[in-house]
Amino acid sequence: MSQLSSYFQQNQFCVLVEYLTSLTEVFPTKTVFAGYPAVMTLADRVHSDHDILPLEASENYSNSVEKVIHFSGKGRDIKDFELFLKQAKTAHIKNLLLLTGDKLKEHEDGKNGALRSRYLESVNAVMAAKKQGDFNIGVAFNPFKYAEAERDAQYLKLHKKIKAGADFIITQLGYDIAALKQAQLFLKKYDYSQKILACVMPLNLARAKFMVKHKVAGIVISPHMLKVLEHEKQQGLSNNAHMRCALQILICKKIGFAGVHLSACHKPEEQILLEQYIDEYRDLELSELELLWNELWQIKTGDEFKPELAYFSRAVTSSERIKYQQLHLMHAALFESKVAKGFGRFVFDAPLWKSRTATKALMKTEFLTKHGVVGCESCGQCRLGDTLYICPETCPKGLANGPCGGTSLDRCEFGDRECIHSVKARLAQAVGQTNILKEKLIPTVAIEVRGTSSWKNWYVNGS
Repeated sequence: MSQLSSYFQQNQFCVLVEYLTSLTEVFPTKTVFAGYPAVMTLADRVHSDHDILPLEASENYSNSVEKVIHFSGKGRDIKDFELFLKQAKTAHIKNLLLLTGDKLKEHEDGKNGALRSRYLESVNAVMAAKKQGDFNIGVAFNPFKYAEAERDAQYLKLHKKIKAGADFIITQLGYDIAALKQAQLFLKKYDYSQKILACVMPLNLARAKFMVKHKVAGIVISPHMLKVLEHEKQQGLSNNAHMRCALQILICKKIGFAGVHLSACHKPEEQILLEQYIDEYRDLELSELELLWNELWQIKTGDEFKPELAYFSRAVTSSERIKYQQLHLMHAALFESKVAKGFGRFVFDAPLWKSRTATKALMKTEFLTKHGVVGCESCGQCRLGDTLYICPETCPKGLANGPCGGTSLDRCEFGDRECIHSVKARLAQAVGQTNILKEKLIPTVAIEVRGTSSWKNWYVNGS
């Protein structure tokens, strides 16, 4: 058992201190932070797509230091992850944080002959890691969503991550305490035993402006927050960032979080300042901590952390309902009935389909039949029956099990479309199919399957 697992079992509030592998300097690490057990975490390709791998960076630190190694699925396949698991076991790493990952900075959309960038979903990574055993598996979750459909989609995918085998959950960076409380209540409502930690960061004006300018995926910096930070900058109140961070950490402890994931606080002088404020406020009651928090953020209505609500959210259209119903009936008749399966197996077992000409004709027919209707990209493993007939290939990251954390008011992280997972969540609610988005764990598509006929694969192989 890892030390982190034992902290969770003993209900010891702990601090996970994040270090970026893009920073070549080796920083001193702590086993105790402000009186709480401390663990170091090594992030994966946050600064660039070519950062040093966390496992490689971990070799610069003593084996006696408890570590959480991040793995981001961006630009990676299931085989890459299986290799990572072997390397992690060899390095005696027990704690993993498995992420789908933000948009690659060198993302390829598959146009002009380039190979499309692929993203290994965290759900599939959790499933693979669980089969290996001996890992304490963490996943990310973003509760800071303010359009109904994207919030529903996040919680539906969290159900899947937990079902896949996640042991603990770390929220996205955010400052809305009400959203953190909602996440905690969700776990209680469904009697989930997984531990939840909040990602926190001392937020100053420079960091907030950087996030806004570069549109850092999934992080909400509201106009009100910027206004408060600008005022503090003018007044020379630079310590307020660490003061607020200390309050947020203590609030999270009071409301039942298992710990925090501390970002952008790897320098010793910053850590000392934060610890001083934690010590100063440690004995305050929750109501007193929240009062100070509200004063520092100038909270009056509780909506100050929300983005401007000029968002895309909408109702399900009649054409979307009709399309779903028609495709559902067609799928049931052609792919689910015993007669269809038997006839399909008979047809595709014929020697004809071993010829290159017939295979090419079949692929062309399937593509022309499906692409215009659902956006088919010849993945070879059609998952439409599990995604309400909204093709996962129309997600720029190709995600089938649910959204990443980078949406903003129903808009995709890529900024050019509505998130298909918001569309799915909205449609599922309208047609009474929410459970399929909550329960069905959809396998990843192997590289060698892509570019083959999903029809033939379905009838012959059952997938």
